[in-house]
Amino acid sequence: MWAQQARRALLRGPSAHRQVAPDQSAAGGIVPLLQAEAITKHFGNVFAVEDVTFRVGDGEIVAVVGPNGAGKSTLLKMIAGLERPTSGQVRLAGRIVHARVPHQVRRQGISIVMQTPLTFTSMTVLDNATLGAMFGPGHGVLTERRARQRAADSLAFVGLAQRADDPVASLNLHQQRFLELAKALAGGPRLLLLDEVMAGLNETEIAASVQIVRSVRDELGVTILWVEHVMSAVIELAERVIVLNFGKVLAEGTPKAVMRHPEVIDAYLGKAHIA
Repeated sequence: MWAQQARRALLRGPSAHRQVAPDQSAAGGIVPLLQAEAITKHFGNVFAVEDVTFRVGDGEIVAVVGPNGAGKSTLLKMIAGLERPTSGQVRLAGRIVHARVPHQVRRQGISIVMQTPLTFTSMTVLDNATLGAMFGPGHGVLTERRARQRAADSLAFVGLAQRADDPVASLNLHQQRFLELAKALAGGPRLLLLDEVMAGLNETEIAASVQIVRSVRDELGVTILWVEHVMSAVIELAERVIVLNFGKVLAEGTPKAVMRHPEVIDAYLGKAHIA
């Protein structure tokens, strides 16, 4: 019951973008929701990400995979405003994401959930989620009552309604990641970035995470760009996969096609994975 009410409430929120007409280009075509254009990041003489270009359509779930050190997390951080690109541009719905401060990027409709939960462990679960509700596209300044309601709806969506008054320190890793997801959803994003949110989870927790991520797209209409090492989840959820290696795009395609790609097998998987 709580989950059903939460879904309806989140869809009625100020960023219920499922009801927004697709952005149009000057030529009249539909613009991809996310465009990364020649994104590059180097630290001194080391290129973490080099000339990466890709698009994500509205409503897609796209996974980014690759070996450790391939530049996956750095790429997400640049899109989220946590790292400044050395060069290149990020566009959301055809508009350049100008801000390089995380909360300003969030105001433009982009939220990120990191592998390591960024929670205030001395506060309650609801108080943490309320902070997430205060930053989101089109919200302006929310009253405390409205922010807490958005937070409560998001907690119900991820199955944490009964833990709302508990201290965050009482949650396990899986629950803290769901709390981070609730914080992101409370802000009403158009684009959700997920950075290895299934790492370290057991099979039951991974299955629950897959279900929630699918619901975020299917029921809330949120587009998802997702870095992940749990390949079983990638195969089950992703419609497209982008493979990074040494900071460059090595391959892109459906999960099945990518898993069979000889260079991908050599660089990352080590053996053929047949979906």
